[in-house]
Amino acid sequence: MNSTFTMAPEIEESRLPIISLLNEAYACRTNNLKRSIEYAQKALSMSRHLTDTGLMAQSLSRLSLFSMIMGEYDNALRLAQAAIKHFAELNDERGIADAKYNIAGVHYKTNNFHLGLANLVDCITIYRKFNDHHNLSRAHKSLGTIYEYFGDEKNAVSAYEEAIRAGRKAGDLNLESNAYNNLSGIYIKRNNIEKAAVLIERAIDIKRKTGDIRGLAFSLYGRGKVNMARKNYQQAEVDFKAAMDIHLDMGETLGQGMAFHKLAHLYLQTGHLQKAKEVLTKGLDFSTTHNIVMVKYKCCFLFYQLFKLECDPVNALHYLELYHKEKDSVINTQTLKIIENYELITQMANNEKEVQLEKAEIIKKKDIAEQTARVKQDFLSTMSHEIRTPLNAVITIASLLGDKVKNEQKELVDTLKFSSNNLLLIINDFLDFTKLDAGKAQLELRQADLKKLLGNIKNTYMGLAVEKGNQLLLNIDQEVCDHYELDETKASQIIGNLVTNAIKFTERGLITISVKKLSTDGCFDHLLFEVSDNGTGIESQHLENIFDSFFQPQTITTRKQGGTGLGLAIVKKLVELHGGTIHVSSQTGKGSVFYFDLKLTRATAPIKAIEKRLDLLAGKTVLLAEDNMINAMLIRKLLSNWKMNSEHAKNGVEAVEKSKLKVYDFVLMDIHMPEMDGYEASWNIQQKGNVNSNTPIFALTADVTAETKEEHVSLFNSFLHKPIEIDKMQEAFIKYTGGQERRAASSFPK
Repeated sequence: MNSTFTMAPEIEESRLPIISLLNEAYACRTNNLKRSIEYAQKALSMSRHLTDTGLMAQSLSRLSLFSMIMGEYDNALRLAQAAIKHFAELNDERGIADAKYNIAGVHYKTNNFHLGLANLVDCITIYRKFNDHHNLSRAHKSLGTIYEYFGDEKNAVSAYEEAIRAGRKAGDLNLESNAYNNLSGIYIKRNNIEKAAVLIERAIDIKRKTGDIRGLAFSLYGRGKVNMARKNYQQAEVDFKAAMDIHLDMGETLGQGMAFHKLAHLYLQTGHLQKAKEVLTKGLDFSTTHNIVMVKYKCCFLFYQLFKLECDPVNALHYLELYHKEKDSVINTQTLKIIENYELITQMANNEKEVQLEKAEIIKKKDIAEQTARVKQDFLSTMSHEIRTPLNAVITIASLLGDKVKNEQKELVDTLKFSSNNLLLIINDFLDFTKLDAGKAQLELRQADLKKLLGNIKNTYMGLAVEKGNQLLLNIDQEVCDHYELDETKASQIIGNLVTNAIKFTERGLITISVKKLSTDGCFDHLLFEVSDNGTGIESQHLENIFDSFFQPQTITTRKQGGTGLGLAIVKKLVELHGGTIHVSSQTGKGSVFYFDLKLTRATAPIKAIEKRLDLLAGKTVLLAEDNMINAMLIRKLLSNWKMNSEHAKNGVEAVEKSKLKVYDFVLMDIHMPEMDGYEASWNIQQKGNVNSNTPIFALTADVTAETKEEHVSLFNSFLHKPIEIDKMQEAFIKYTGGQERRAASSFPK
């Protein structure tokens, strides 16, 4: 905050008295804080009368500063936030920085040191931009104070010296002397008493010359510390009491708290234990009332030393524990991260060469990150294709055999289907999580029979439950409708993962899937889904992390239980995709309940009689581009069962050549093929002159990342995945049997 406002010639005359009041309010804060508040309040009233947003913001910011000095922290924060709102309307960066300085002061004088640091770093960045040396000095001095609280003397000294340099550039002796006070304290700690004495006397001399009474109190406090170090206890006591009287008169809470602590320390050091106890009690009560954490934990430590001298181990231990608790609350991970960021900002600001080097390093890291992302994407694309392609053959063969075998052979085929599908689910966990994490997943809502779906899920996992001696129950509220607009695949993933998890951690117990209607809103129902168990439960300290990717509590996870550690992370993201939130309640040894609510649209019974509509496909022709011969054979067999005619192209080049010779009703296009991939082949088929330029093309792929590549989406009418979902393939063919025209891609993205 500048010491004065610059008055441009064009300023309206009505604004001049308000600006004068604000300048005077800031100037007299050093010797008459009550008058400062009176002037600032008057300025606020006048600026509101003029509806002058800028002056209102400045008045609020001034009042916030004065409230912060007096220890009225809630009021200071409220006023600062109001000021920031007005400054933001005016795009006034410096005004915002001034208000943030006040916020920083509130936070670092209480227990939110990381917030204090964050706001100070913002202030310093803005003040540097405007070469505002006055406020840079104030901000660096505050920053040094925080470093000193952490015991980081090196950075504290650097910050104080920077405050002195900025104060000199601003031509403000008071700012310069403020930093002398703090530097003096550090030299005392380093046992350089004479240098500390020189600095503090220089500060006192400046304060008396400038009339900064409030600043003089801090300088007298500093001289008291010098006298204590010299064992001149009588003069030290005089200095501390003089400082306390000024702080009391000025309403400066931080200064009062510091004086209480240091006076008690003096009495303890001189063996006046009763006096020490009386002052410490006042100091601890005062710092607790005003939430001055740094004074509070120092008082706790003195109490520990005092009771130790009195041979009172119970009270000594009590205050030692309080000291560590309060001290630990000062330094946290967020604080340390902000310190690191500040040091980086300082380094960049002070050395242009290092700025450029840092910029180059950032660009390099960005390029590496982008390259890593591409490698990751390519790996996932390849992995999904290479693993899911042979699985497609296994699952499709099992499906075809299932209709033709009976008795024991059917049981073997069913086991094969279950095992291959289970393996597919594990692979899909990794691939689906990546897709969800990238924000590429979308809901595919269809009319679905919810009760039938839940029944199928129960039947799917019944064998697994029984194998572990568990009961698996399904309870559906009678008010729940039969049919809703639903993404059956993703709903199955959610419930299936929760049921699998419950079975995994339950031995000879009960697992229950429950659904009930909470309310109705027009055509929507709010449904509550629960999966409960009475298994091992989850320890309370793990509940916050239970939905994190790859998280598996060590206390309950065994090799037998296994799993990828992605199930619950996927559940969380899928529920959020539906617009809901997943919750968990659990007790160790008693079990867990996972629950979420969804807003679903009620639907009429879907027309599912695809078999009766397969006659629409009879005689239709399909060009199948597929490089895997086994998959090609199986797909052609499926098409043959639906009385469709197909021709096979073993790569993209062959598919394009065949597409020029005759018109097909559909094209099934694999993505990953030799010589020419499915993207380029599809683009070529769509070009003018090709007789199949308007033929529906379906991407048929085991690559789950294919449809996330936005530049290629327009090449296909739909994406069909391997292993083949037979119903979806049938639906796709039937949907486009009417000869709908394709959207033509204007150019092939390279």
